[in-house]
Amino acid sequence: MTIAESKEKKQEGMAGLAKGLAIIEAFSVHPVMSVADAARASGATRAAARRCLLTLVDLNYLELSGRDFRPLPRLRRLGGMMSERDKLAHIAQPLLERARDEVTESISLAVLDDDQSLFIARAQAEHYVQTGVRVGATLPLYASATGRVLLSRQTDDEIARRLSRYPMVARSPRTLTAIADILSAIRTAAKNGYAISDEELAPGIRAMAVPVFGANGDIIAAVSVSAASARVKVNDLRKRLLPVLLNCANQISQPLKELR
Repeated sequence: MTIAESKEKKQEGMAGLAKGLAIIEAFSVHPVMSVADAARASGATRAAARRCLLTLVDLNYLELSGRDFRPLPRLRRLGGMMSERDKLAHIAQPLLERARDEVTESISLAVLDDDQSLFIARAQAEHYVQTGVRVGATLPLYASATGRVLLSRQTDDEIARRLSRYPMVARSPRTLTAIADILSAIRTAAKNGYAISDEELAPGIRAMAVPVFGANGDIIAAVSVSAASARVKVNDLRKRLLPVLLNCANQISQPLKELR
């Protein structure tokens, strides 16, 4: 092998290692990733990201479920202590399941991730009509109940800057796409202590979210319920489901001071 060939091989290896490390690092932020997610996170092609992910599966760092890759304990040990989001999801999961069993609807936990709501934990109810939300999925802030709760402590200028970064597409005939209207909905959420998205993300789906407060009083997450509009009316959300969500969010908040 010539010196030039050796140098080229070394550069290829370093580039592959860098992309692999970028993918591993991304799992500290995203609890679940697809090949496409990993490619975006690392700047690799889908083919390269897929090879890296499958290698990590072979080495027992990841598990593959359908199209989703999830960290196994070996990868968590490699990264050291659990991330704050991991801890939050770990605390929340049994509480979400308890709330789900009480209301027989799907309950989720989401956090603010750049300019989206990222779902980090979920207790799925068994219904014929599903809402499409899963752990690792994201929703736009402007049209989701979780987004409005997560933004409800920010200033109007901060919210407007976030919302103006991406086009606000009408996901249904009821989607609010004007910044003034969305700001009004967020301020209503702040005043009421909850937000409702009534068929704004998709026809036939209603959702409600409430805030989870951290040790310093900041909103660090949102607990939400989503259900088919044919089964759950808006009045049901407020009267029957809201007390359960508030109790769940409060229980998640209680041990957070111990994480500091």
